[in-house]
Amino acid sequence: MTKIVHCWIEHPVRKLDQTFTYLYDGEVERGCRVRISFGARQLIGFVDRVEESDESRAEIESRYGFALKDIDVVLDQESLITDELFDLAAWLKEHTLSTAIACFQTMLPGKVKPAGRTASALKEKMVRLSDKEVSLTPKQLEAYLYVRDHQPLTYRELRKAYVNQARSLVEKEAVILYEKEREGKVVEPLANEAALPLLEEQKQVMDEILSSDDAVFLLQGVTGSGKTEIYLQLASKALAEGRQVLILVPEIALTPQMIRRVRQRFKDGLAIYHSGLSDQEKYEQYRLVKTRQASIVVGTRSAVFLPFADLGLIVMDEEHDASYKQDSQPCYHCRDVAIYRGRYHHCKVILGSATPSLDSYARALRHVYHLVVLKERINRTLPTVTVVPVREAIRKGDSYILTDVLREKMAERLARGEQVILLLNRRGYSSLLRCRSCQEVLKCPHCDLAMSWHHDIRRLKCHTCGTEMRTPYVCPVCGSREGFMSYGFGTQRLQEEVQNAFPDARILRMDADTTGRKNAHQKILEAFANREADILLGTQMIAKGLDYPNVTLVGVVNGDEGLSRTDFRSCEVTFDLLMQASGRSGRGDKNGEVVLQVYDPTHYAVVCAARQDYEAFFYQEMKFRHAGQYPPYTYLASLTVASKDQRQTDRLSLALKAGLSGDFQVIGVVSLLKIQDKCRSRILLKGKNEEEIRRGIRQFLDTSDLDLKGLKIDINPLYLD
Repeated sequence: MTKIVHCWIEHPVRKLDQTFTYLYDGEVERGCRVRISFGARQLIGFVDRVEESDESRAEIESRYGFALKDIDVVLDQESLITDELFDLAAWLKEHTLSTAIACFQTMLPGKVKPAGRTASALKEKMVRLSDKEVSLTPKQLEAYLYVRDHQPLTYRELRKAYVNQARSLVEKEAVILYEKEREGKVVEPLANEAALPLLEEQKQVMDEILSSDDAVFLLQGVTGSGKTEIYLQLASKALAEGRQVLILVPEIALTPQMIRRVRQRFKDGLAIYHSGLSDQEKYEQYRLVKTRQASIVVGTRSAVFLPFADLGLIVMDEEHDASYKQDSQPCYHCRDVAIYRGRYHHCKVILGSATPSLDSYARALRHVYHLVVLKERINRTLPTVTVVPVREAIRKGDSYILTDVLREKMAERLARGEQVILLLNRRGYSSLLRCRSCQEVLKCPHCDLAMSWHHDIRRLKCHTCGTEMRTPYVCPVCGSREGFMSYGFGTQRLQEEVQNAFPDARILRMDADTTGRKNAHQKILEAFANREADILLGTQMIAKGLDYPNVTLVGVVNGDEGLSRTDFRSCEVTFDLLMQASGRSGRGDKNGEVVLQVYDPTHYAVVCAARQDYEAFFYQEMKFRHAGQYPPYTYLASLTVASKDQRQTDRLSLALKAGLSGDFQVIGVVSLLKIQDKCRSRILLKGKNEEEIRRGIRQFLDTSDLDLKGLKIDINPLYLD
């Protein structure tokens, strides 16, 4: 029986965002990858649906009105995704206005993406007993019985147990070698921790969540209030019902701590999914979830697409974090996908944070989400906060990196054997180098951005595209040989300053430069947890979620630097960073202290963070949002055009602006900084009706004959600068 196979194809052109029809005589399932001929090219297709037909090829082609090609190769024996994920891809395509193939590529791990460069999943040699009667020595018989009693067994495991007998069994054909895809293994549980007793406030929150019929809960709890214990006890109830649990964290740095808590609490199979895994490891974890060997998953943003069969709970910790938003097509927000999946599986979704995003908190106040609140820390004490105005400190002769106040408090804590965390949200040694003659800043040759000086490698580095280069002897702008002056400072310079101030202190630095290697996050945090270091300093990745009882002082350096950004969320991001970083101090039995070094101590983001007063900040910031008609009072869509040819960028941008119409504002065209050799411009749509904005964009996409390959659509972008 002939199969008519409808496939999405691996192609970036939006006009090809439709299924194409092929024929096949063998077995093929919906959700498999296939290799197909498309014009003169060989592409990967992703099967959308399969029809069986008794018609001849000629009859089928006559019905369709054109000749049909055959599928060349079927790459998968079974579907890679579930029916639910097919529905999710269709929703994601409409929600983000992306192509279908981009959605499938985002959802699947690298080994099985529908993409031409996809590598095959690794296979491993397995052994099984043969039916052949052979004569064996006593030791060989022992190895033979080991194979019988340990099925399925890899050849590597057999060689490890019986290094001399394994080959003999194969040569005598007592066992047979065969290959199959390498399988992952769930993380071994530790299961030595009982559920902790809940405080009265935690019990009330638990009861409210369990007794309510609402689906989405915003759990706002001050740092150290016991949100994680609530997550774990809710997870325990879902697992007891035989359902699966997904716990999302925003950063790889937070996964080791959450994994440890889960391992200590549950015996159920645990899978881990984040960007630090290799493509093969991701595929193995993906399979563990699909085959239900894993009941609970801890992961970052992409884990929201794993093929769960029966989700009983979704937890999204630190829900305010920008890491949950994907920056490339499809520009989805993990929160939206989590809520969609929660609705499909009829399970509760818990959005947790000490500083919820303004959008989420506003929805909770309108009862779109169910708001539950933890107002007190477990230890009943918040850290004492000292705000240090850096300008005044400099006038007194203080260092602008480590003021005397912060230095003295660090000395006190270190003398008592306590630990310190220092946050500076800028990596590198110097922020920029400026020519002594013409005052021009050294910029990346591929981006319109200043390059940062990295003292350890003696090179300049672009933190956007990764380009590295030596400091030039001649200014590329004016040709001067007078050299360059450095301005600003990053985590490398801060580490040097701290080490000079405290020569005997053991310091760990955690930023993008020190965490590039596999498991680097885990090793650094484990070393700090084991008190192998006195001071942990780093960028924003250490500002949230970390829980170390011996940390009694947190210092935030250049704490209000983010306020200099022109983006409408700059105050919110600054407040979140200050309040979250402050929450790392005093989480144990010892009193905590925080020092905020800022240039504008009177700004409401700083004042509210120092008081740990989220509500005051929320209402103050909402006045600004309302005045400017920014989210959550309106919806935004960012349409960014990028091309290496400035004229092409301008042409498409102007055509885009002229072709958009609807009940919304069209703002721009605005020229943006060049990134990775691409000239960029942006049009911003602002309106009260989100679907009306989508409708206007969709209408343009459907009617335009332009090449839209350089167009990025971001519905509800987080940042605009």
